Amino acid sequence: MFSKELYESAKNIWDSYYEHPFVKGIGDGSLQKEKFKFYIIQDYLYLLEYAKLFALGVIKSKTENDMKKFASLTDGILNSEMGIHRIYMKKLGVNELDISNANPTLDNISYTSYMLSASHCGDIKEIAVAALSCMWSYKMIGDNLKKLYSLNNNFYQEWIDCYCSERYAELTKWNIELVEKYCQNITSAEKEHLKSIFINCSIYESKFWDMSYKGKL
Repeated sequence: MFSKELYESAKNIWDSYYEHPFVKGIGDGSLQKEKFKFYIIQDYLYLLEYAKLFALGVIKSKTENDMKKFASLTDGILNSEMGIHRIYMKKLGVNELDISNANPTLDNISYTSYMLSASHCGDIKEIAVAALSCMWSYKMIGDNLKKLYSLNNNFYQEWIDCYCSERYAELTKWNIELVEKYCQNITSAEKEHLKSIFINCSIYESKFWDMSYKGKL
């Protein structure tokens, strides 16, 4: 499976996520709420751009069924995953005006610009691979935190529950299946090209955790 090859190409990067102080702080509940507030705002802005990847998939699809799949993923990001952000926005006193007035960090802009550029220049293969590192790694982080920590009285329990939920698992499975479908019978050069996109997005994920832990632009 090509998705397994992608995972192995970035495994050392993904393993570092589990040890990141921001991620561990979510797991044991010790993360400062101000840091999480900063993250929630930045991640909300990120997801607005991330959803455009799947909207682009609708445009580049060649069949009605593929269009429906990409449209469903766009809906899943905007109305399912962002739902957890709205829950924490309310808990942390963040309103729509705060979001509209917020500026994405340079790391945030760089990450989303890279994904969208790779997707615009490519086809559905690039779109599916560019989206995968974020979606899949969040599922693995959610599963890992659920397994390692007791979530009783943890302020971040709902966040963890979101990313290890059946709904999110289905979205991730869908993304993996898209990769497998469109990356069949590709050349070795195409494989290396797509792996570079996956690795770069994985590095950007690491930088996003660093940025969130610093809690500043």
